[in-house]
Amino acid sequence: MGCSSCGTKTGGGCSPAGCKSNGTCGTSGCNALNVYDWFRDMELPDDFVPFNIVEVRFKGSRKEYFRNTEHLELYNGDYIAVESSVGFDVGTVSATGEIVRLQLKKHRIPEDSERLQRILRKASDRDLEKNQEMKDRENATLERARTIAFDLNLQMKISDIEIQGDGRKVILFYTAEQRVDFRELIRRYADEFRMKIEMRHISYREEASRLGGIGVCGRQLCCSTWLTDYKMVTTGAARTQNLSINMEKLAGQCGRLKCCLNYELDLYVEYLDNFPKAKIVKLETEAGTAYSRKTDILKQLMWFSYEDSQTWVALEVNKVKEYMEDNRQGKNVAALQDIAAASQVLDNTANEAPEIIGGAALLEDREMEMEMRKKREEQNRGRQGGQGRQGSQGRQGPQGRQGYRGGSGQPQKNQPENRNQPPSANRPDNRNQGPPKNRGEQRGPRPEHRGPRPDNRNRGPKPEGPPKP
Repeated sequence: MGCSSCGTKTGGGCSPAGCKSNGTCGTSGCNALNVYDWFRDMELPDDFVPFNIVEVRFKGSRKEYFRNTEHLELYNGDYIAVESSVGFDVGTVSATGEIVRLQLKKHRIPEDSERLQRILRKASDRDLEKNQEMKDRENATLERARTIAFDLNLQMKISDIEIQGDGRKVILFYTAEQRVDFRELIRRYADEFRMKIEMRHISYREEASRLGGIGVCGRQLCCSTWLTDYKMVTTGAARTQNLSINMEKLAGQCGRLKCCLNYELDLYVEYLDNFPKAKIVKLETEAGTAYSRKTDILKQLMWFSYEDSQTWVALEVNKVKEYMEDNRQGKNVAALQDIAAASQVLDNTANEAPEIIGGAALLEDREMEMEMRKKREEQNRGRQGGQGRQGSQGRQGPQGRQGYRGGSGQPQKNQPENRNQPPSANRPDNRNQGPPKNRGEQRGPRPEHRGPRPDNRNRGPKPEGPPKP
């Protein structure tokens, strides 16, 4: 038999193989959104009356509260039969005692609310078998419910379904962008399933919480394990943390912005107070104006570079403020290369790895690389110049053309080598061979005399012909 909370196969009892000695599925970490009872180790007075409201968990971490009017001795993980609008349902006790009183305050549910129904009894074997039978029917019912909604062309998505323990009621959870008129849909469902239909609209975050999953961090979703309230998440949180606005990476499985974007937002806001308020910070140095390119909020660093340079230098925020104050007083600070070298010395004295991009060591490597590149370019120019000179001596001939186009500059095979003759000796004399050939048909020679043009200025009027029919 499988555990209704975590779905693991159990041999004897309710302890899955993964939990080992951590307890049963109803009391250990297998359940999502568990409530830790801070008062369980406290000894209560003998005349103390326990709190008579119990927190009960159902499928998909759905929790409701019921009154223990029968004063049953209940513990976490017990299966009980509770009252419903139609018939009864079977759930698992998730919290009892004074911790439930705090949970009611958190969810703003008054203790004397009339919505709180009562606990009927502890679940019997017959109740558990009936409940398991209903759970086995949920997959087929969900597939059929989605098919009917698709046939009616409704703009909604049936995300999950929950059949009551006695099989007399079914709850369908759906998501939709706009209001949906599902009166005809409920009639079809009632005729198809022969149960009372209840439609519950949930948000996309609640849908992800019910279905569960693994996030990009490799752990279970926060909304399905411990997160109970969903705060508003905006793109401003991502901009504050210097994250690129890429919705494919910032969106969670619900299609909305990840809730974890708010976890460290307060820390980033506090650290940002130390940075200059200007969007682009400028430093007037002896080598020119340096602009801020990047900021590392947690390390309190800012990268600067010149406009025509790709070398970035990392400076501490406190140093940047000092340099900005010097600029206000009309003083120019040293060049970035000198500032980077000084920063590196200070970091070495603190026995910390310098976080400098384009520091003194990198600048020396860059200068050596530029020198090597210049030497290679000069060598390539010398080689190309030698080939060009060799080709220029016979440019009009076949040897010259070969050398000019990047060939070896050597004479082709089956051709005489005329190195000692002037360039004009290798030039073919095509002056008396007629006009050059075009791509089209070759035109004949132009006649020397075509004769005078006829003078038609004094021909007189044009004779009229017979009238047209």
